[in-house]
Amino acid sequence: MAKALLGYVGGPDPRMLSEMRRLQLRVQDLEAELVRMQAENDALVAVADEHSLLDSIGLGQREPALT
Repeated sequence: MAKALLGYVGGPDPRMLSEMRRLQLRVQDLEAELVRMQAENDALVAVADEHSLLDSIGLGQREPALT
């Protein structure tokens, strides 16, 4: 009787199972995209740090040679 009161009739609802599976796949896709974007961001930060390091030591400016 308790099962009937809770709306449980003969097993899980196929629509709900389908929706849960769709949402699980979406979460997996979003997690994969997040990992990809974090790796891309790390690479961009590394390039930006490299350029700022080169700029800070003045490699672009020429100095007269010491003789």
